[in-house]
Amino acid sequence: MPHLVILYTPNLDAWADMTALCRQLADTMIAVRDEAGVAVFPVGGTRVMAFAAQHYAVADSSGDHAFCWLNLRMGLGRSDATKKRAGTALEHAAAAFFASTLSQHRVGITLQIDESTSQVFDARIGNLHALFAPPAKP
Repeated sequence: MPHLVILYTPNLDAWADMTALCRQLADTMIAVRDEAGVAVFPVGGTRVMAFAAQHYAVADSSGDHAFCWLNLRMGLGRSDATKKRAGTALEHAAAAFFASTLSQHRVGITLQIDESTSQVFDARIGNLHALFAPPAKP
């Protein structure tokens, strides 16, 4: 964790490069630092995934309206200031990314951050974290 899941209307695919958005938001998350200057999100645990809705309805039927929902889920342990810093960084990155699209199309964008406050089970299997771990000291 952290996982940023993006759900969006497929008409956005014609107006924006959603793969590029995923990379930009992952890079934004990796760059976030806490009050002590320490990285907030581990590189090996940062995941951003986007899914186009197969079926959707946005607002009324007066136009080709679009919607994008970004939901970041993170584990416990970060200060409120750090969570706000992460949210603001993602908000600014999304706003910059969609600026051109918003100037030409009607799009609603929502960013939410959820903190896992009641985990009842959390298994992690894989070898990505080790790839980005600092080298062991001799």
